[in-house]
Amino acid sequence: MAESLRDRTVVVIGRSSGIARAIADSAVSAGARVVVAGRNPEALADAYEGKLRAERVDVTDDASIASLAATLGPVDHLVSTASARARGVLGDLERADVLNSLNTKVLGPLMLAKHFAPQIAEDGSFTLFSGVAAFKPAVGYLGVAITNGAADFLTRCLALELAPIRVNAIAPGVIDTGAWDAMGEEGKQAYFDHFRTHNPARRIGTSQDVADAVLFAMTNPFLTGVTLRVDGGEPLT
Repeated sequence: MAESLRDRTVVVIGRSSGIARAIADSAVSAGARVVVAGRNPEALADAYEGKLRAERVDVTDDASIASLAATLGPVDHLVSTASARARGVLGDLERADVLNSLNTKVLGPLMLAKHFAPQIAEDGSFTLFSGVAAFKPAVGYLGVAITNGAADFLTRCLALELAPIRVNAIAPGVIDTGAWDAMGEEGKQAYFDHFRTHNPARRIGTSQDVADAVLFAMTNPFLTGVTLRVDGGEPLT
């Protein structure tokens, strides 16, 4: 796997921590030239201590996406981890929040594909993100579920349209990132304990678990149109 990424250009869109950070670090370890991109390139550059090229992109802004594509030129692999979650039961959901979720995680990757496709290597790839809620609906996650479901289907559509560029998605389950910190330490621990004792893997996922799946998706030349579920078997329960 390392040799297939050596000296290849990998673009990782997302934050400077959690899953996006694990993907960028893993790609660097595999010998890739990594470019990180997000709404705040200065913060990204600082987080990576200036060791990685950092660029600006807002996946909800087509002009921003087009500008990034023009700035970078040819690339080998593109990964978008950008998300905006619309959590809450039906009665609490606001249209603006659901639209932002879809705009960030579905329309964003769609427009990334449009603007980057002409310059992604034919043996390259585009990896986007779905999520476990697409395969196991739960009360309070309606907005998340329909967004992830759309991202899952988008993956298969793009795999056909962009061929031979490979397009795959990653669907994480409960992963120990900062996404759950708002629950408070006790709330987060109780939430994790529930999933740890109920899913078949009997543990909570890590950012590295997800990063390993992304590198597999980038480097397996016969994998396309697939959503890799890195969820500990949660939908089985």
